[in-house]
Amino acid sequence: MSMSDPLADMCTRIRNAVAARHETVRVPHSKVKRAVADVLQREGYIAGYTEEAEGARQYLRLRLNYRPDRRSTLSGIRRVSRPGLRVYVNKGEIPRVYGGLGVAIMSTSHGVMSGQEAWRAKVGGEVLCYVW
Repeated sequence: MSMSDPLADMCTRIRNAVAARHETVRVPHSKVKRAVADVLQREGYIAGYTEEAEGARQYLRLRLNYRPDRRSTLSGIRRVSRPGLRVYVNKGEIPRVYGGLGVAIMSTSHGVMSGQEAWRAKVGGEVLCYVW
């Protein structure tokens, strides 16, 4: 099965798993997805992730993070830049998600990082997705 936007597939899998209150979600492995999972873990939206192999295929198993009242710390995730319309920003145009309550995940020349990390490093890049 060919997929035109694997990162959008990852976002959809996470969104569906949160809606169904699953403890974990499995997504196909790639370097960019692992970097996005690192940012999600640093920001506290997921508890962690592990890499799994099933035959020749590799997967990431993300452990979702829930509060004591069983509500997810991740309320929503939305793909911004897509194959048909790439979204690039300069260092001064880095978006704030929900007035700073959310996180913009960006691909920069220094790697994949949150919008706040990119702002501190004074680099712009492609806005991959918003998480809140």
